Amino acid sequence: MLGRVLNTHQQWLCRRLADCGYVVTRQVAVPDTAPAIQSSVREALDRATLVIVTGGLGPTSDDLTRDLIAQLLGKRLRLDDAVLNHIKKRFAARNLPMPKNNEVQAQVPEGALVLANPNGTAPGLAMEVGSGVRGFVSGTPQTSRRLSQKPRAQTPDARWLIMLPGPPRELRPMFDGQVVPLLQREFPLDAPFVCRTLRTSGLAESLVQEKIGAPLGKWEAQGLEVGYCARVGQVDVRLSARGAEAEQVVREAAAVVQQPFGAQIYGYDDEEIETVVVRLLTERRETLALAESCTGGCIAHWVTNVPGASAVFLGGLVTYSNEAKQKFLGVRAETLAAHGAVSEAVAREMAEGARRETGADYALAVTGVAGPGGGTKDKPVGTVFVALADASGTTVERRLNSYERETFKQLTAQQALEKLRRRLISP
Repeated sequence: MLGRVLNTHQQWLCRRLADCGYVVTRQVAVPDTAPAIQSSVREALDRATLVIVTGGLGPTSDDLTRDLIAQLLGKRLRLDDAVLNHIKKRFAARNLPMPKNNEVQAQVPEGALVLANPNGTAPGLAMEVGSGVRGFVSGTPQTSRRLSQKPRAQTPDARWLIMLPGPPRELRPMFDGQVVPLLQREFPLDAPFVCRTLRTSGLAESLVQEKIGAPLGKWEAQGLEVGYCARVGQVDVRLSARGAEAEQVVREAAAVVQQPFGAQIYGYDDEEIETVVVRLLTERRETLALAESCTGGCIAHWVTNVPGASAVFLGGLVTYSNEAKQKFLGVRAETLAAHGAVSEAVAREMAEGARRETGADYALAVTGVAGPGGGTKDKPVGTVFVALADASGTTVERRLNSYERETFKQLTAQQALEKLRRRLISP
């Protein structure tokens, strides 16, 4: 609530729920205080059949969620021996003493389902409650339950309240592995739901809709829902439908999107550009090297986030200074003096140097003016040159990415990888 932490949970959870066919109707962020937490949960239980709460399950004094919700529902907290043993083992595996405070994470409200947390110490919790805060539908069980146990039959006014830990590396696998199966069991969809996302690169959102909006009208009349999500340098087209014909409707609509854009569609669903590039290189048994200046290693970071990248990525050099460009990549002093570090000529020599020094099949190089200073009339802030060298030669593109530094780096990294992807899929 102080604006110092970015809340990524709401965006990520809404995306995952929507992809599973569940509609989110409200998002709420509240401070770590008893009145705010209890009032928001009470109101949410009166409005929705599923309420998901994130954060506040840790061992410190500001982690109040578990205690306050148990209090709100009139449930006593009981020590769960299995959870406590898990916490002790995690500390022992790291040769660390377990602080006494961590024992609070093993306190579980009566009747709650325990969602195991292999990536942390705080378990997730799932509770079946009646509408409002009247308590559990079928009485008050005296012990916590494991998720594998079959839940009691629901009454028409049943609600589910799910509490998840705050760290994304704990929340996300817990949601996918345990919460999604629970939702599919407790809230089965009335009709099949199919969703497909096509990810485009280098297109404006308005242009994407202009090209496919009218042709998709036929399928929208058959229940197709179309959504557009614009990011810097890319636009996602989301196609979804419900019902017996959903699979066919989405498949035919996807073909409509494919027709005008073709190679500008770089991936599907959650595929990132770096994942596609690593896969293509792997299939071709070819390798990549990088020479980065203005992106500061951003491209290498993206590539190495992909499992299996070691099979194709030989190495990268962040040559920020002119001296480093000369020493490690063989960029000539005369080239730097004649054209400047941000130039087509230097980008070309950087890419060729990276390929020569590493022996890679392909080498990408980027050099530019990230700003906010350093720009000139001929090379304003945002100017960047992207070079790709391979056995057939070297090509260089000039771009103008007029954004603040972080966005500039991310867009430049995407453009570089997209340039390589286009080369890899070319005849």
